[in-house]
Amino acid sequence: MLRRIRSLSPVTRVCAALLIAAAALLASSLYVGDDSAARTVGDDAPVNAGAADLGDISAHNSPSLVRNPRDADNIIVTSRIDSPDFSCAVHVSSDAGRHWTPTRVPIPPGLGRKCYAPDAVFAADGTLHVSYVTLQGSGNTPSAAWVASSRDGGRTLSSPRRVAGPLAFQVRIAADPQRANTVYVTWVQAREVGSLKFTGPGNPVLVARSDDGGERWRGPVRVNPPARGRALAPSAAIGARGQLYVLYLDVGNDRLDYEGGHDAFGGPPYSGRFTLVVARSRDRGATWEESVVDDRVVPTTRFVAFLPPFPSLAVDRRSGRLYVAFQDGRLGSADVWLWTLAPGSSTWRKPVRVNDTPRRDRTSQYLPRVDVAPNGRVDVVYYDRRGDAPRDVLNEVSLQSSRDGGRTFSPHVGLASSFFDSRVGFGSERELADLGSRIAIISDEDRAVAAWSDTRSGTDASSKQNVYRAAVRFDRSSSAADLRRYAAIVLVVAGLIAAGAAGYRRRSRIAHAG
Repeated sequence: MLRRIRSLSPVTRVCAALLIAAAALLASSLYVGDDSAARTVGDDAPVNAGAADLGDISAHNSPSLVRNPRDADNIIVTSRIDSPDFSCAVHVSSDAGRHWTPTRVPIPPGLGRKCYAPDAVFAADGTLHVSYVTLQGSGNTPSAAWVASSRDGGRTLSSPRRVAGPLAFQVRIAADPQRANTVYVTWVQAREVGSLKFTGPGNPVLVARSDDGGERWRGPVRVNPPARGRALAPSAAIGARGQLYVLYLDVGNDRLDYEGGHDAFGGPPYSGRFTLVVARSRDRGATWEESVVDDRVVPTTRFVAFLPPFPSLAVDRRSGRLYVAFQDGRLGSADVWLWTLAPGSSTWRKPVRVNDTPRRDRTSQYLPRVDVAPNGRVDVVYYDRRGDAPRDVLNEVSLQSSRDGGRTFSPHVGLASSFFDSRVGFGSERELADLGSRIAIISDEDRAVAAWSDTRSGTDASSKQNVYRAAVRFDRSSSAADLRRYAAIVLVVAGLIAAGAAGYRRRSRIAHAG
């Protein structure tokens, strides 16, 4: 082989070398993995100020985690507080999560004295928007939904603007990464409620839009068709070309959870099936079409309909690929699954089991959150009880990543430095302890930061929960997609050289003939 290569012309030898290099890059891309590529950075640490105070028994959960696009060190975490009083918190870091300070949330006079269920998003210009509801009455029902904003990285929040009226549940917020002034809020609009339950089906998922940074709001517009009468847990994401997506959970005929048939007590989950649905709007929320992700989702636990587990939606803004993550009990216990919709496709790919535990091992992995890094890496973080078999009580937090569009995942990386009890929290006395509706992650090219609700400082009596955070660094900078791009460039260069050489030879022959 070497003798043959030496016998070629110099230009042909260069082309051959480039082709060999391209082949090597393509071959390498097939074997790029994350084995030992991800490692935690430092220790996990609490976010909320009262975490170390045993006299503070607040139950912080359901974190949202967002980073300022204009300042990578500016990170915001919000948390819902379930006990001893319903409340909320906003935590601000200006040093990439090493230190945190609380920000006061403004409460409008006369419409409830409590802030609850906050969510947050940064707009493209670095403006922070925080959504929340105010609660009133002995039943602590939502009196209105609000959005307050900050132009100083979250250190102060403006007077809030009202987005929705009474009985707005599960309020979430999203911002268009390209249009700095375009902000969306989604929620479930109840007509009538009982104690920790909706009194019947027909409460729609709504979306409102602001085109002036949250000052004024258009809508709301209904997202789900009336036939999907028990829709819960909506959340929005923005596509590569400005499409608005809303993911929600259709619990079908589940009156056990939706209408509180369990009286907020634990026990076997609903025996039917749920449906994951993504609604898409190409006209910024005016009209909607739906795509069924999966209509055979097996429930894994009971829950309170006001505070359901949220499925997670993420968009790869380079390619337009959609990812949905949720737990499913099709193998007996809760596992984390990932569904993928390729750009231009109308059919969701068969779900991939994310957690790398033995199948049917009777341990629970649940409440996943998915995010996509700018280089296309897919990160999934979730609660994980693999270390407490067969009791299936103590939680860890695990992260796994994919560099091939969600087809395969790296081995898990543990984020929590200590086990913590899944039975500690609001509702524990009824064996329906609530760790919150979601956990959080933000992914960059070489790093991911996650936040979750942690009970290591709590007891059954105190129900204390803290928000913890941890960071993971990815040591390898080149993904399989990167290597394929490099190989394509090398092939193009080789082709140009070969074409130039061929042209040169033709011109030489013509000149010689003349």
